[in-house]
Amino acid sequence: MGRPKRQVYATIEDTITPPDVLPDAQFIARVVKGEGKNLYSAELPGGKQILAELEAKFRSTVWIKRGSYVVVDTSAMAERENKLDGEIVNVAQGIRQEARLRG
Repeated sequence: MGRPKRQVYATIEDTITPPDVLPDAQFIARVVKGEGKNLYSAELPGGKQILAELEAKFRSTVWIKRGSYVVVDTSAMAERENKLDGEIVNVAQGIRQEARLRG
């Protein structure tokens, strides 16, 4: 049985806008490509490409399209030895719409 709708709506409500202040280990990145198995290639503001994993609470709830903006936490992957560079902790849905209206 799936998750109750109130939990799904609460998760989506939390991800409409990014946090006002980001810690040092978190960055806003643009999703370049979905790699499969909840992995995404993302581009940091400096142009560096990273591979990020979607946080478990977003799986089967939030879908990320190419060009969307996400908040990536790089400190979560520091202790794990694998090819991942970070974990997607927030899907900033409002940024793309604002950028499209301005440009």
